[in-house]
Amino acid sequence: MGRIVNSYIMPHPPLAVPGVAVGRYEEARNTVEAMKRAAADIAADNPSTIIISSPHAPAFSDYLYISDGRELYGNFSNFGDPATQLSFINNEELAELIGEKARLAGINAGGLSAGMKRQHGIADSLDHGALVPLFFISQELKGFRLVHLSTPFMAFDELYELGKCIAEAVAELDEDVVYVASGDLSHRLIPDAPAGYSPSGKKYDEFLVDKIGSGDVEGLLNLDIDLMEAAGECGTRSIIMMLGAMDGKKLQNTVYSYEGPYGVGYLVAKIDPPEDESIHVKLARESLETYVKEGKLIEIPDWVQEEMLKTKAGVFVSLKIKGQLRGCIGTISPTKENIAEEIISNAISSGTVDPRFEAVIEEELHMLRYSVDVLSEPERIMSLEELDVKRYGVIVTKGYRRGLLLPNLEGVDTPVDQVKIALRKAGIGDSEEFELERFEVIRYR
Repeated sequence: MGRIVNSYIMPHPPLAVPGVAVGRYEEARNTVEAMKRAAADIAADNPSTIIISSPHAPAFSDYLYISDGRELYGNFSNFGDPATQLSFINNEELAELIGEKARLAGINAGGLSAGMKRQHGIADSLDHGALVPLFFISQELKGFRLVHLSTPFMAFDELYELGKCIAEAVAELDEDVVYVASGDLSHRLIPDAPAGYSPSGKKYDEFLVDKIGSGDVEGLLNLDIDLMEAAGECGTRSIIMMLGAMDGKKLQNTVYSYEGPYGVGYLVAKIDPPEDESIHVKLARESLETYVKEGKLIEIPDWVQEEMLKTKAGVFVSLKIKGQLRGCIGTISPTKENIAEEIISNAISSGTVDPRFEAVIEEELHMLRYSVDVLSEPERIMSLEELDVKRYGVIVTKGYRRGLLLPNLEGVDTPVDQVKIALRKAGIGDSEEFELERFEVIRYR
């Protein structure tokens, strides 16, 4: 089974290449040194194939162009350096499989006929968006094959889906792969920048560098498109495709450098692979996906842990899309024979019967992010002083009315806030007397 070992973000300033720079190396020293470091790390990854997505490859609004032909080559003659030439063997099997997976997902993809290339003025040679990173990588690593992709002008969710298609294709082959997302940030950082100056340039770069540095994939997917366009960038779509290939979980990233020489933002970063999905979340995901696609409950899979079959507990399953709640249903006390059955039931309920939302449809499934909270037995408490919003959830009860709030929720900073929200959910007035309980959870992602 193949895997994407690591992914990297690398810019593509031709002036970073010695034959082009002609004495201007010092202006981008940090970027050059960071690209050398990234190249050395890629060599340590020792991939058999490198996938590179470039915003300067032939780009369409409704088509993923994948370079075809046995050999992929290019030089820097457009930048006054014809002597620096690069050539790589195309991993045609992987390229074709990526196209196949994309088409199955409803996204047109593949190569282009000679006639189409002539019609659109498309050359067979690699663009500088691919060549600059590959120049540094080839100084450290030899013998790898290449897959060269465009970055289509599609919506973020489609680009993210493309990334998932890429990962699915890699998984079917016996390959260790590195994904390189080529892209510059804003081209409008200073008055004499290539695209002129805009204050949006700095704002965009700070946003993107922060989201990459913190591994906030959902935050990046919520990027303001108007800000992106005002910044005059060329890397966002490439990065989003790469994040889709990493399946967008919480990532542990390393920013090697960021600087803005020549008025253009250059980010060099390593995107470490996500942690494996927990068994609890895998069960929740497969339960909901099977129900939405096939209308049936799944049997408890063989890979479910023995502990989940022997233990009873209340369970909450939460769903989000791009950081926004899409469903949350749970049980305070166990209602099923074991935790596994509790997860299956509540995952389906979260996606289909949460009264705050329409039922999840099949087209949304790939965008969902899951968390599963397994609750401890609630204990009675007498005052708010016994609460800690990070550690404990809270249950408020008045007769048949009961409200619950999970612990460690964004925007819930004090026990007072926590109890007020729980009371509101239960329909209990602030002036009414009520019972108070706390509980702990184990949260799985």
